[in-house]
Amino acid sequence: MESNLDLTGKLLVAMPGMGDSPFDRSVVFLCVHSPEGAMGLIVNKPVREISFPELLDQLGIARGPESREIRVHMGGPVEHGRGFVLHSGDYPGSDATLKVDDRFAMTATVDILVALARGGGPRRSLMALGYAGWGPGQLESEILQNGWLTADASPDLVFGEGDGGKWEAALRSLGVDPSGLSSAAGHA
Repeated sequence: MESNLDLTGKLLVAMPGMGDSPFDRSVVFLCVHSPEGAMGLIVNKPVREISFPELLDQLGIARGPESREIRVHMGGPVEHGRGFVLHSGDYPGSDATLKVDDRFAMTATVDILVALARGGGPRRSLMALGYAGWGPGQLESEILQNGWLTADASPDLVFGEGDGGKWEAALRSLGVDPSGLSSAAGHA
């Protein structure tokens, strides 16, 4: 499916029909969307098994007295052992930093973890383990099959503290009442 649609920097909001998949009630920030496919990070599913300080310890990164505490999320079902930091655009990062737009960037190198452990780094950030990926045309097909709604990404929604309410907040940003959604998709 050829498409000129570019959803980079947008949110994907899972429709109720996703069921027991890792995407059930998920909100995905799309870091990249092109004819070659899409890559995003789930921003509303915190990982309870490991904290950011524990992750730093596992990586042998010393924490300074000003060390930042950021939440660790399940970023998606692909490559769980790989970490990504989605962050505000105020951090220059390295050559490996993907600048999504003026408000968002994503860095997958250890330098950002070191900066955060020392009290520096971006003003706002979240850690994601793994990512969500789609091949060419796959995401567009899922959207056409009513699997996802798309919404504008606001830094307050993406980086906000209330992970449990992000799905509902993303739906409300579109004027959709979450209580009115059914898992049975229909066509009028």
